[in-house]
Amino acid sequence: MLSKKTKYGLKALTFLAAQKGRSPVQISEIAKHENISQKFLESILLTLRKTGLLGSKKGKGGGYYLIKEPKDIPMTTVMRVLEGPIAMVPCVSLNFYEKCEDCPDEASCSVHKLMLQVRDSTLEVFKNNTLADLVP
Repeated sequence: MLSKKTKYGLKALTFLAAQKGRSPVQISEIAKHENISQKFLESILLTLRKTGLLGSKKGKGGGYYLIKEPKDIPMTTVMRVLEGPIAMVPCVSLNFYEKCEDCPDEASCSVHKLMLQVRDSTLEVFKNNTLADLVP
């Protein structure tokens, strides 16, 4: 299941992507418009800023803004920043691979085979969508 952090992060990014121009938007405005706890949103936006998806400006007229154009922000990047590995089990992860302790042989593991398909299908969806695709 998608975490609230990821859901709210996607909503906030979409809200910022829908803004005319790239001027900073205050956290309170995003929180109110998207019905997200301001405190929770602050931590999400900070994560997005630290990973280079957002910029921020302090003081009067300050807030958060997208650093790149929405069409240049792939969903694979957003999902990995907010949710972590895309794979559901570590033995099929491309970036966070770990051998499963309870599995003697990945090649004959039915779970491994299924999760490879799930990972590949999920990656295909994320690779074929950008933040621009989420903007109404």
